[in-house]
Amino acid sequence: MKRIVNLDSLQPGLIGARLPGAPALYDGAAVAPIAPLVGARRLGYNLTVVPPGKAAFPFHSHYGNEEMFFILEGRGELRYGDERHPLRAGDVVACPPGGPDSAHQIRNTSVDAELRYLAVSTTQSPDMFHYPDSGKTGASHYPESGDAGVVRLRNRIDHNLDYWDGE
Repeated sequence: MKRIVNLDSLQPGLIGARLPGAPALYDGAAVAPIAPLVGARRLGYNLTVVPPGKAAFPFHSHYGNEEMFFILEGRGELRYGDERHPLRAGDVVACPPGGPDSAHQIRNTSVDAELRYLAVSTTQSPDMFHYPDSGKTGASHYPESGDAGVVRLRNRIDHNLDYWDGE
């Protein structure tokens, strides 16, 4: 297995088009998975390319996994909890697990240039997450054996089933 990959050799694809079980397309962002190319087991990493004025993912937090982002090119904005911070090439962002106070989103604030960043995260499975803007919650489980057996759940906090529902 090759242990080194150069970012120049990657060809990002639309989210959902190249990643088995990936979420639906978000704002035209593209991702190039790196972790499987180099044999990573406990960290996931990818190159993310975001078009001007867009974001790759909705505002969200993880209860299990921690994420780190290294801005390679372009300018953007980090929304983190109730705060907003400008981003530029060379910035490193830490997003530890937690609730709404650690919810985060990176948006490209340029009108004519891509935003490119390296995303690194732990790969704890299952993971739970929260989307404060929409009131959604969710969980995902990715078995080590690959795509077979992937479980994804999404719901709204106010539409949870009662524990005894249907029993």
